[in-house]
Amino acid sequence: MIRVVHYLNQFFGGIGGEDKAGAPLQVHRGAVGSGRALAALLEGEAEIVRTLVCGDNAFHADPEGNLDAALAAVAEAGADLVLAGPAFNAGRYGLACGAVGAGAGERLGIPAVTGLYTEAPAVDVYRSRVVMAAAADSAAGMRPALEGMVRIGLRLARGGGLLPAEEDGRIPMGYRAGWAVRTPAAVRALDMLAAKLSGEPYTSEIGLPARAEPAPPAPAVADLSGAVVAAVTEGGLVPEGNPDRIESSGATRWARYPVSMFEEGGGPAFRSVHAGYDTRWVDADPNRLVPIDALRSLEKEGVIGELHDHVYVTTGTGTAVTEAERMGGEMARRLLADGVQAVIATST
Repeated sequence: MIRVVHYLNQFFGGIGGEDKAGAPLQVHRGAVGSGRALAALLEGEAEIVRTLVCGDNAFHADPEGNLDAALAAVAEAGADLVLAGPAFNAGRYGLACGAVGAGAGERLGIPAVTGLYTEAPAVDVYRSRVVMAAAADSAAGMRPALEGMVRIGLRLARGGGLLPAEEDGRIPMGYRAGWAVRTPAAVRALDMLAAKLSGEPYTSEIGLPARAEPAPPAPAVADLSGAVVAAVTEGGLVPEGNPDRIESSGATRWARYPVSMFEEGGGPAFRSVHAGYDTRWVDADPNRLVPIDALRSLEKEGVIGELHDHVYVTTGTGTAVTEAERMGGEMARRLLADGVQAVIATST
């Protein structure tokens, strides 16, 4: 029976939500949390002998120490395979899964698989170091993500190799591997060319990564003391009740709110709907994310000419590049139309 160690964060490990993101690394026997669904898929072929659960904030507060402790638990359990996540499009969780998976392979020689959305932050960091089953951008795709991790993981644990990424349902690892085929390369190339010229579908054997177009920085403002400056944030700061229904992740909407609403007694309380960080400190004082108080002081001191009368808001976590480009263009056109010459853009 193949022995599996499973890594989870505090949410999927059943400890709690963002309020438990500081939970220290815990080692459990058997399957816990979402690992029970994984155990059902492994039944008869593999067994989850340990589950490692660590809060997202706690892991990254001491990544080296937590990784050492996690790998020590993996070694102690006599694991044949490490499965991490799936983490979907999560930032901190995905990076922790990548670190644990890469560490298992590089330091212990144990195959590891995680599950990530193709645009998750951990993909660029760990794609060449750990096998990643392609996953949806949210836990709504839990079952197919687990199935992909199990299919690939069991093959690796049995000593098998990887198939081409597209065939395996994996995120490409950034290198090409050769394998024998019956049709010579020249014939395949001509077949693709003929299909392209005739408008028929074809698949290139050389996958080129899609890269975002570079965004050149705007020229510096020569004199801020005469400039209209606006505050823009992707931190999800919205009035109580989120009247414009800005999504907590994967945003497709943005809104603007009068600065007067942010100032004391000017309107409803503001809360962050952002799903990618602990929002308690921002909820307690929105100036920590959108520094209206500091900008007003700079305005009074003459450092900036004028604070624009609206704050622009959306949510950044999980937002597709195409949506970000669209929303950014819409915001920029509105800001320019209002005579804004500079923007203070705050993040999480």
